[in-house]
Amino acid sequence: MSRLKRARGAVLLVVVVLLMALVGVVILAISTVRQTFPQTTGELKIEGLTSSVQVIRDDRGVPTIYADNAADLFRAQGFVTAQDRFFEMDLRRHITAGRLSELVGSSGIDKDRVIRTMGWRRVAEAELPKLAPETRQYLQAYADGVNAYISRAGSPEKMSLEYTFLSRTNPDYRVEPWTPVDSLAWLKAMAWDLRGDYNDELARARLSRRTTSIKQIKLLYPPYPYERNLPILSADDWKPSASADSSQAASAVPAAFRTADGAAALDAAARAVDAVPSELGAGRDIGSNSWVVSGSRTTTGKPLLANDPHLSLSIPGIWTQVNLQCRTVSADCPFRVSGFTFSGLPGVVIGHNDSIAWGFTNLNPDVTDFYLEQVTGDTYLRDGVQVPVRKRTETIKVAGGSDVTFTVRSTVHGPILSDAVPGVDEAGDRVVVRGAQQTNRYAVSLAWTALTPSTTGDAIFALDRARNWKEFRAAAELFAVPSQNLVYADTEGHIGYQAPGRIPIRRSATPDEPPGFWPAPGWDSQWDWKGYVPFDDLPHTYDPSEGYIVTANQAVTASPTPFLTTEWDYGFRAQRIRTLLASTPKVSPQVMSQIQGDVRNTYAPTLVERLLAVQVDDFTAQAQRLLRDWDGSQPGDKSRDAAAAAYYNAVWKHLLEYTFDELPPDMAPDGGSRWMIVIEQLLKDPKNDWWDDKTTPGVTEGSGEILKRALVDARLDLARKLGKVPATWRWGRLHQLDLKHPVMGDPSVPEVVRSLFDRGGIELGGGNAIVNANSWKASDPGYDVTSGPSMRMVVDLSDLDRSLWVNSTGQSGHAYDPHYTDQIDAWVANEPFPWPFTDQAVKEASADELTLDPVTPTGPSGSLSPTSPGQ
Repeated sequence: MSRLKRARGAVLLVVVVLLMALVGVVILAISTVRQTFPQTTGELKIEGLTSSVQVIRDDRGVPTIYADNAADLFRAQGFVTAQDRFFEMDLRRHITAGRLSELVGSSGIDKDRVIRTMGWRRVAEAELPKLAPETRQYLQAYADGVNAYISRAGSPEKMSLEYTFLSRTNPDYRVEPWTPVDSLAWLKAMAWDLRGDYNDELARARLSRRTTSIKQIKLLYPPYPYERNLPILSADDWKPSASADSSQAASAVPAAFRTADGAAALDAAARAVDAVPSELGAGRDIGSNSWVVSGSRTTTGKPLLANDPHLSLSIPGIWTQVNLQCRTVSADCPFRVSGFTFSGLPGVVIGHNDSIAWGFTNLNPDVTDFYLEQVTGDTYLRDGVQVPVRKRTETIKVAGGSDVTFTVRSTVHGPILSDAVPGVDEAGDRVVVRGAQQTNRYAVSLAWTALTPSTTGDAIFALDRARNWKEFRAAAELFAVPSQNLVYADTEGHIGYQAPGRIPIRRSATPDEPPGFWPAPGWDSQWDWKGYVPFDDLPHTYDPSEGYIVTANQAVTASPTPFLTTEWDYGFRAQRIRTLLASTPKVSPQVMSQIQGDVRNTYAPTLVERLLAVQVDDFTAQAQRLLRDWDGSQPGDKSRDAAAAAYYNAVWKHLLEYTFDELPPDMAPDGGSRWMIVIEQLLKDPKNDWWDDKTTPGVTEGSGEILKRALVDARLDLARKLGKVPATWRWGRLHQLDLKHPVMGDPSVPEVVRSLFDRGGIELGGGNAIVNANSWKASDPGYDVTSGPSMRMVVDLSDLDRSLWVNSTGQSGHAYDPHYTDQIDAWVANEPFPWPFTDQAVKEASADELTLDPVTPTGPSGSLSPTSPGQ
């Protein structure tokens, strides 16, 4: 054999060996991934069941669960949800317990410190024994089902692919049993992300420390435009009762306090809170759309109800879908309910049963207040007396690192948040109060309704089994936090609205300002909360004469009582929905769905009129002409409207940057509805100090100079990003969504690992203050989507099987499972799927069927029969 042939043979042998090794790696990788996928056919024996449970999944993996009793129903829901989403559940309970560091290492320490300071899990632990006996039974049954899954899986690596990667840095991690408190604690994350006025109260106080005048600060918080964008309820729909609280008026305090002295400590609180994860979302345009139309205005003759909550978008999506069915509805098993819920939480949060449907949007009431505290040593001043600061020690265990121990301090108002991160002990600078220099420092405490045990856990199950308006309102009364706008419809033809929640009653500590607008002096008890607004005094309506109710985070009513907040969304989405409904004599389910996908920016024409009047150079004018005859539509396609939308939003971004250049980066405009009203008002005052560019001393700019600069620089910016020819620009190329895994999508994770879990480059239309609210932050470097419709649903009360729904990602939390991403394309295109509910519809949509059977005792010793092999 020649040397050349031997060499060729050796090369061939190496190639064969490499190919075999590659095949082996691929087979190993596939088996590693697939070992976590759920078993969805055949039979499984599940500890704790008392009777057989049927689990039917449709083409998208959405389960319908049939059981003979409520305990088995929720036990099966716990098992099935864990099959699909256990890592997400485990992550959520670590976050809400302030134990994220135990799972992901030192990167979780700051988050854990803030959540431990607030004590989310402590509140959930106190809540559990206060709930109704049947609620505790359902929570325990759900936990039993999750634990049956944990037991069957045996090791973390068989539960989810994420554990395989985390084991490299956390090899000793063991999954703990699930408990009812793990489910309840997630309600605190919901409440935290949907709290109201928190960031704005901080921002106003921090700005007051600068040279910014109170007058200029207040221009950034304009009043709600009631005449232009109508509130949810008119004066005909609802009037405050004679007993409604009217004590929440402004009161006199020394003038020296009006500038919110002590805001240095609030800077620290803001930095601390930035460390808290926003699992659902953050920002003014985190809200939702929901509306209901009575049968007199629909093609079906019965009500239609639509809902699409706007939350942060990640993968897997925030929601999971489920259909829970008692085979025979009775007092012992009262559930026949379908909709969306959170993994780790039993029941259905938003959806319908066989009698009623309901939807949520964020009411966004002011349920948090900051108090400045005069702390000396281990005491703080309270009505002229030094009282002890409450203290407790917390220890954070860190995977791969040393334990972190710290002290949590609290006052009568709540936890001292200015202690929440290392190094902020110096942030409460000595400040002038009442005209005199102080030797002490202010600490900052937080009063928040969610830090008191509540009955929200009861409310979810009460909603699921409500049969009529009376029972719906009774369930709503239990819904303490987060406060939501609830819309209602039933199969009898009625529609309604209820504002529930725990809303504090308090007086303003600052003259001529609403309650909670500025931090209050904690040393004077007259500024403490005085209880909560009675449920019967909260706004509600039943079968309004207009025939429809629209909620999109706008003002609830024009009435000043009861005081809810001043921090509403400014109503452009809501008014657009109202316009579309009013222009359609009879609304169909398809029209309801089309409205959810509407991409018209109704504010844009107001600004465009001013932009077209600005004289610019020929190069810029090529782009400026795109705005002529543009109606404000912001599609993500290749149309002329999409080109105009790209330019308009680039101009908007630059306009905000140049106008508010003196604001610190973390307070820079996000571009949402509030800033639209702010700019509109400032345009009426072209020499207002906000227009002046502080980087050009000696030159005083007005609105004309800033508008022109925004037009010119936006043109240059898009020429670099999208090309020199404006007609070829596309909003969707700028406005993209990257779906990131909450742990594996972190930039610190190697890109090759991130690519297994993340999905990106999704081009979207819509934008801020638009019904299809794929929001972006003008203060961020680009135009990436930060939040959007986390799901969409339209419920047809004339035939529940003709209802429509779509999730933002898919039912599964397992990367490369067929149902990990199989709803994304339909969600992007706003093409929802049929929503089977009745037995016949579920049967026709069936793709997989799994039977869960009880484990039966055998033998005189009562030992259990062996279960079938694990998944």
